[in-house]
Amino acid sequence: MRVNLPVLPDEYHFPADVTLVSKTDLKGRILYANPAFIKVSGFSREELLGQPHNLVRHPDMPEEAFRDMWETISAGQPWSAPVKNRRKDGRYYWVIANVTPLVENGRPIGYMSVRTWASPEQIAQAEALYATMRREETQGKLVHRLQAGEPLPTGWRGVLAAIGRRSPVSRLQVLCGSACLASCALGAWATPATGGAALPVLAALAGSVAVGLAAAARLNSTLIHPFQEMITAANRMAAGDLTQQIPVRRGLAGRFARALRQLNVNLAAIVSDVRQNVERVRVAANEIATGSSELSVRTEAQAGSVEKTAASMEEITGTVRQTSDRARQAASLVREAQDATERSSEEMARLEATMHAISQSSLRIGQIIEDIDGISFQTNLLALNAAVEAARAGEQGRGFAVVAGEVRALAQRTLNAASEIKRLAEESGARVAEGEQQVAATASTMQQAVERVGEANSLIGEISIAATEQLQGISQVNEAVNHLDGITQHNAAMVEQLAASATGLHGQAEALTESVSVFRLDKARLTQPDAVQLRKQMKQAATASAAA
Repeated sequence: MRVNLPVLPDEYHFPADVTLVSKTDLKGRILYANPAFIKVSGFSREELLGQPHNLVRHPDMPEEAFRDMWETISAGQPWSAPVKNRRKDGRYYWVIANVTPLVENGRPIGYMSVRTWASPEQIAQAEALYATMRREETQGKLVHRLQAGEPLPTGWRGVLAAIGRRSPVSRLQVLCGSACLASCALGAWATPATGGAALPVLAALAGSVAVGLAAAARLNSTLIHPFQEMITAANRMAAGDLTQQIPVRRGLAGRFARALRQLNVNLAAIVSDVRQNVERVRVAANEIATGSSELSVRTEAQAGSVEKTAASMEEITGTVRQTSDRARQAASLVREAQDATERSSEEMARLEATMHAISQSSLRIGQIIEDIDGISFQTNLLALNAAVEAARAGEQGRGFAVVAGEVRALAQRTLNAASEIKRLAEESGARVAEGEQQVAATASTMQQAVERVGEANSLIGEISIAATEQLQGISQVNEAVNHLDGITQHNAAMVEQLAASATGLHGQAEALTESVSVFRLDKARLTQPDAVQLRKQMKQAATASAAA
């Protein structure tokens, strides 16, 4: 017997209204397990499907229980008994196991096991019985045995109980056979002893036996056989086969058969409606799961795009902020340049005034030189006149002639110097005039520069204001994009949850479809999944899930 370890002394409790359902093939390999069984067992769906059902067997269960179970269900009969199972983590849980064969053409093709909650009284009785059986198995002398999940009494009570557990027909056959044997034995004893006087008694006894046999046959055909048919029909209904046509007879058995047939019809109608609704739910859940998955992918892509947009907006905001700062700096520099240009323009104006004053002074110098030139000319004339008068005076005028010559020479030198000064003054005047023109042109250029700098200052001021407004607008857009990014991320999380819920709903719909598929509503051949292929599929699914 398979021994599953580890084993813990802790019990796992599950609600009393929970039902654990599984289906196996003829070798006991799990083909279906409902979510409740998966949860209580502690194994995953991938770990259960395709595996032997003794995966959940607890070492405390005696071998006799499973021997009786396989013997009973292999004969096409249902089996029910308390069972102690082991969870994956080593804890144990008790159930009332109800195993029913799945029949096709009168032969079992698999088994359905429905486990329900076990009461403390049932658990206590089962623990005591199973402990005794394990002890007897260890000692090699099994006294306590099970039949169809029920313990068999020991001794002569066991013999009577074994007879009582036989079918009604078998019990009638045993009783009638015993009566015939008793009649024959009595006849064999009474004939020699009474000399034939007991023959009427024997004849009456034989007649009574014949009447009893006829009554037994009648009872078998009118009551026992119909009830056996109804028991078979009820077992098939328990196995989920709702395709059968239950024959109806007269009398009490007929009324019971009619009620059973009506139950079968009503249950088939309910299961049919449930199956159709489940199929619609499964299709809708599949569509929702597919749509949610696609929506999740698109929302994730949108979230990524919005996140990139938010990052780009952050960069743009930073760039615009830098541009705005630089525009303010440029505006400040242009204002400083405008101030400097205006100061330069003022200096040029003062320089222009100075150059004009110099030009006026140069003109005044020219006039003074002309006066000096006139004075020199007059002085020279006076010197000539003095020399003429000195010559006329003779010896007395010789000294005066010398002075007159010196005066004339001085007048000539003054005239030459005045001419040189005039030439220099004229050159200076020309230079001053040229400088005045250049200063005027420079002043005009500086004025134009002041105007252009003023215009540039106005433009840069406008640019600075526009950049500030643009920064405010982009900041608002950035804030809106960040808010949109938050909403999109929240939506993405909600869509992911929706996709997970839709996937879970689809899985539940599939599980519900599998649960309803236990019931047969038509005569189509009942097929069972291949356990080996199912196990491979579960391994692939587990590998894919681990990789994801």
